[in-house]
Amino acid sequence: MGVSVLVLGRSGSGKSTSLRNFEPDEVGVFDVAGKPLPFRKKLNVVHKASYGIIHQALKKNVLRAYVVDDANYLMAFQNFALANQTGYGKFTTMAVNFEQLLEAANSTDEDTVTYFLMHPEYDDQGRMKPKTIGKMLDNQLCIEGMFPIVLVAERMEDGYRFVTQTDGQNCAKSPMGLFDSPTVDNDLKMVDTAIREYWGMAPLSDGHE
Repeated sequence: MGVSVLVLGRSGSGKSTSLRNFEPDEVGVFDVAGKPLPFRKKLNVVHKASYGIIHQALKKNVLRAYVVDDANYLMAFQNFALANQTGYGKFTTMAVNFEQLLEAANSTDEDTVTYFLMHPEYDDQGRMKPKTIGKMLDNQLCIEGMFPIVLVAERMEDGYRFVTQTDGQNCAKSPMGLFDSPTVDNDLKMVDTAIREYWGMAPLSDGHE
């Protein structure tokens, strides 16, 4: 059983930049929106990745880390594709497809971590949640509840950071003792190392310490 991690943050908050310290043989990146990474290092990226492409890669599970960048767009693009379909059934379809992807990530082997990078939105009480395509889908699927770790990417006075624990309004969470601080540097490879040490998982690559 693999580990899935949700990273929430507005555009420009450093989500994609947090991949900068991974090496090309350490991580597979699924770029759903079809945009270049915000740094020069070349990683193993599949552009315009679909549900089918991601499912196939997770099933093969040849790497120990995967990133689904802009995962919100999997739902948004499917919503456009089903725009002419009437009734509530299409919302159930979209919820099921996204939930099955989360299950696929959790069904990888015990040394695999899959990161879902998503944009947030806020409910009527001002609480943060992953952005979806409407309340009907939210009523069927609580996305953040399916992750043991939720990080919130923010730009702060001391630079770009990940928030690791909730302040009551955001949905950040992490296991007790995983991080020493309520905020850490927005370095997803550092986060990956901490997760592997915490749960006794194998390193990212047998060729790297």
